[in-house]
Amino acid sequence: MPNKVKEAWQAGKAVVNGWLAIPNAFSAEMYSQCGWDSVTVDMQHGVQDYLSCVACFQGIQPSGVTPMVRVPWNEPGIIGKVLDAGAYGVICPMINTPQEAANLVQYCKYPPQGTRSNGPIRAGVYGEAGGYQKTANENILVIPMIETKTAIENIDAILDVPGIDGIYIGPSDLSFSYGLTPKLDVEDPFILGIYEKLLAATAKRGIAAGLHNGTPEYAHRMIQMGFKLVTISNEVGLMVNAAKAAVKAARGG
Repeated sequence: MPNKVKEAWQAGKAVVNGWLAIPNAFSAEMYSQCGWDSVTVDMQHGVQDYLSCVACFQGIQPSGVTPMVRVPWNEPGIIGKVLDAGAYGVICPMINTPQEAANLVQYCKYPPQGTRSNGPIRAGVYGEAGGYQKTANENILVIPMIETKTAIENIDAILDVPGIDGIYIGPSDLSFSYGLTPKLDVEDPFILGIYEKLLAATAKRGIAAGLHNGTPEYAHRMIQMGFKLVTISNEVGLMVNAAKAAVKAARGG
């Protein structure tokens, strides 16, 4: 199966990405039917483990959206396992140096481009025998998170690492790193200036820039600004907000 996110980026289109914190196949199945281009299982700050990630992928699959994972850390064991489970993209937190970015690429790619071990227990089922290994290096998206002052200082060297397909900005940690209040939909001119710098640096290299957002309105604005992947909160946040609004409306508020 081709990577629809990669195809969208190659066509210059932006991708609207869903985010799963709940470790449940049924909620993943229902949520993935809502029109997302991709859905990401959050193994860093969600309540997901490896088995729930696999279950979420099974729930996502009928919708045909592209399954991705935010791994908990830049570590080859878990990166290899989520790819074996069928992830089409790996978003990895706290990549601060070109060496860390190069390590991430290595963990995501089969030889000779990388050091990923062969054993796609679930991913390899789809297609002819051996077909997955022939296309995995090309299909899988490697997306380091840029979310610290150190990463910003090293951004050109990080982006020049071969094999990086996109970056994903963590606004809360980025603000935190500069001594500002951690939040999603940033209006601080300094942080917005960093976004502009990152958009220019990625566009120059043909790399997509992604961002986590709190609201759909802000996400739409960021697409207009040039971001090629936008996430809106997560399924927990959207559910809670909808429930609060429903209760309020029922009470005539």
